[in-house]
This record gives sequence, C-alpha cells and structure tokens, in this order.
Amino acid sequence: MTEHDFVRMEHITKDFPSVRALDDVSINFKTGEVHAIVGENGAGKSTLIKILMGVYQKTSGEIFVEGQQVNMSDPIKSRSLGLSAVYQDVTLANHLSVAENFFMGNIPKNKFGFVKWRYMREETQRVLDGLGIKVDANALVSDLPVAKQEMVVIAKKNFDNSRLIIFDEPTALLANEEVSDLFEIIRKLKREGAAIVYISHRLEEIFNICDIVTVLKDGKWIDTMPVSSTNEDELVRKMVGRKIEDMYSIQHFEPGEKVLEVKGLTKEGKFKDISFDVRRGEILGFFGLVGSGRTEIMRAIFGADNFDQGELILNGDKRKIRSPNDAIRLGVGLLPEDRKRQGLTLEMSVKENINLASYKDISKFSFINLKSERKNASDYVDKLRVVTPGINQKVLNLSGGNQQKVVVGKWLCKNSSIFIFDEPTVGIDVGAKREIYKLLEELLEAGNAVIIVSSYLPEIMGIADRIAVICEGGFIKTISRGNYDEEELLRYASGIK
Repeated sequence: MTEHDFVRMEHITKDFPSVRALDDVSINFKTGEVHAIVGENGAGKSTLIKILMGVYQKTSGEIFVEGQQVNMSDPIKSRSLGLSAVYQDVTLANHLSVAENFFMGNIPKNKFGFVKWRYMREETQRVLDGLGIKVDANALVSDLPVAKQEMVVIAKKNFDNSRLIIFDEPTALLANEEVSDLFEIIRKLKREGAAIVYISHRLEEIFNICDIVTVLKDGKWIDTMPVSSTNEDELVRKMVGRKIEDMYSIQHFEPGEKVLEVKGLTKEGKFKDISFDVRRGEILGFFGLVGSGRTEIMRAIFGADNFDQGELILNGDKRKIRSPNDAIRLGVGLLPEDRKRQGLTLEMSVKENINLASYKDISKFSFINLKSERKNASDYVDKLRVVTPGINQKVLNLSGGNQQKVVVGKWLCKNSSIFIFDEPTVGIDVGAKREIYKLLEELLEAGNAVIIVSSYLPEIMGIADRIAVICEGGFIKTISRGNYDEEELLRYASGIK
C-alpha cells in the first residue's frame, strides 16, 4: 500500500441467490485522484460501490481504509469513516432550507436549548461560497432546480468532511455549463486531498475529469490504467468488445411522405414560432441546451401541455391535440426524459406496462381479455429483445435499457407511427445504447417517423438524418446529415452567431 492509498478493496466477491455479481475484484482509491469506474449495466459497478458504502455485504474479500481492515456493516459505518456518495437521484429534504439540510440530524443549539439559526446559515453559506456554488443558504430546496440541488448535495458531503466521494452518473440531468461547474468543484475537492470515484456512461467525461480508469465486465475486473494512456475506442472494446464508431452505424432510409407538420407553434414564455416537419423513415434530431424549450415543444405536440397558437398537421390533415389521449389516438407516442416517473409504472409488471395504453382495445364491458394481454406482452418482449425473467416481472427490477424498451413496446402495442424520444439514452450503458439505436433502425424500416431530443451531440450527430437547433425557445435552423459540424451546432444552440 502506498502512502496515498485511502481505500483498498481486495478480492471482493458478491453472490446473490441466482448470480455472482462480483468475482474477485480488487481496486484502490487514492487521495487527490479522480478514479473512474466504467462498464455496461450488469458489469458490477453499482454492486461494488454499494459494498463500499455498506449497503450490501460482501460474500468474501477485504476492505481497508487508511491501511486498517474494516467491516462495512452498514451505511452509518461507511459515513463514520469519511465515505459518501452523490447519486443521480438527489436525496434532500425538499421542504427544508439548504442550511437545515446541511445540519439535519445535528442541529446546533445554545445553552438554553434554542436553535442557532444564524450559525447554521453562516456556516452553510461559507461552504457554498467556498465551492463557488451560487445558492442562498436560506433557500428552500424545493425552489431550486435539480442542478442546484445536486450542487447542494456535493457541498453537504464536503461540509461533512467526506474524504472519499462517489459520483454516480452526476451529469445525467445537467446542462453543459452546469457540467463545467461540477467539474470545477471536483477539481477543487481533488486539490484539497479528497479521493474521488467517478461513474459515468459518458466516456468523454472520463477523459475530461479523471486520472485513472478501471473497467469492469460481467462482474470481473478487466483493467486499470491511467486515462492518459488510453482512448474511447480502447475503453469500449474492453467494455463490450466493439469499436466506438460501430455505435452509431444504423441504416438510414429514403424518407417518405410527411407524417407531421408543425407550423408556428407558440407558448408564451416557453417557445415561439416553431415550425418543422417529419417524414416516414427518418430521424429528426432536436438539439439545444437544457432549458432551451425542447421538452416543452414535444409535450405541447403530445397534448401534455397547452400552446397559445400554431397548427399541427398529421398525415396531411389539420388536427387538434388537446390531450395525450388525442395524440395517442392519432398515433403519436412520447418516450419522456424521466421514463421512471412519466413513462412507466414501476411497481407494475412488464405485461401491464406494455398494455398500458391499449387496455381499451383489449377490453369489453370493462373485462380485460387476458389472452390478448399476455400475447401483446410476449410478442413485444420477444420483438424488442427485452431481458426479463418473464412478462410478470416488475419493471422496477429491469435495467435502464430494458425499461426503455418496455416504453417503446407500449407505443408499438398501440400502433403508434410517430415516436418522440426525449433523451432516450440517459443513464443507459454503452451496450444498451447500441440496442436502442438498432431499435430505432427497425422503427424506421417499418415506416415510422422518429423525433430524438438530445443534449448529447455525438449521439444526435451519429443517428439523426436532420438536426433542428433550438435556442431560448426559438427555432434557429435545420441542418442535414453530411453537413454536421459540432462547433457550429454548439454555437447555434448557445445563441452565438
């Protein structure tokens, strides 16, 4: 063990009743270093981290903190040793202020038993300011955007004197400028001697912020190397056995007739004069920074939100879409960015989720045709290659990629012909992304039209036939495949002429 090692995990194995999730994995985390862990879903990343944080108990192996062997019996033990984690789903008490969240469980009181509110606010503000986080310590967490809430969580870990901080998909819901702010905070924590563990499916982030990268595959350690000595192609090959250029190599088709025309769509304060069209057999990409109005435009088309003026023309006929039911009846399906809260009912089964939009079609006198329900679910599980023990499995227990396939199955079951995907691969690993892209290819080949909303340029440039750029609620221009330029797209999206 070197003098800089903070945590050492040796020969960690974890068995669940039906699977070995980790198989003899060894890894070290050093102070003043950002260590990335990469791998597909099921590679063992989450299991390894949960063992380190005391959420799971290892089957065998040893854990050392500062050279001393420890038993991570529960999360309280790991926190007492200076370990903490920042997860994608922000965990704060929304009804309390930022300062109250900082001191939760340890409220300072004076000798008379009164809460020291001023001290709480000043200490919280000191930590926030020290990290360059522009948040008022008095602000209610519920009033903060998700990005700011995540920054508050990070500041709280620093306030708690965490010496190892795990960042698990921290940029999934952040805009480009917010990602830059996060990276500055991570660099500051690194300079102050913290050990940083960084987990992300976005490989370009690994090369931006990390020093060391470890690859896991099928629960086994594959390699650990300096980031400076590898590249994205090598990492992808180690993770999934294919080259990165193969990721986006979907077949493109000759576009057919227009299936959707949007003319002058406007909603005060959200977007203005949005006009575009989509054709059968093509992918239209919508690119813009977070907050540009992309999602709001799609929700308006789907009838989830009202709009003030404009026209929607489907298959040549002007249509009024006042609700999602209208959109669904006309063959429009929306796969929302937050699939867990808006696209799926997690506690229900795969079977129920696939049939969710179609129960009226397979029911008579309020009785469900159970044979049709099972057949629909089985057909689309097979067609979409959903990895599940069976159609009665709860969607909650599926991986992100397979959850996304279930949402697609729901709309295919309803005979949708226009698919709107809002950030379709957020939180999905490299291998599952490839499956989603191949699924898009199959949708196009069947004559459907696809709209992809994404803030991830490599993805949208890799799969879209055309890209519509949105900035601050306004339509900028549409660029065709073959004319894409990453810098130009970023300038347009940022409002730089």
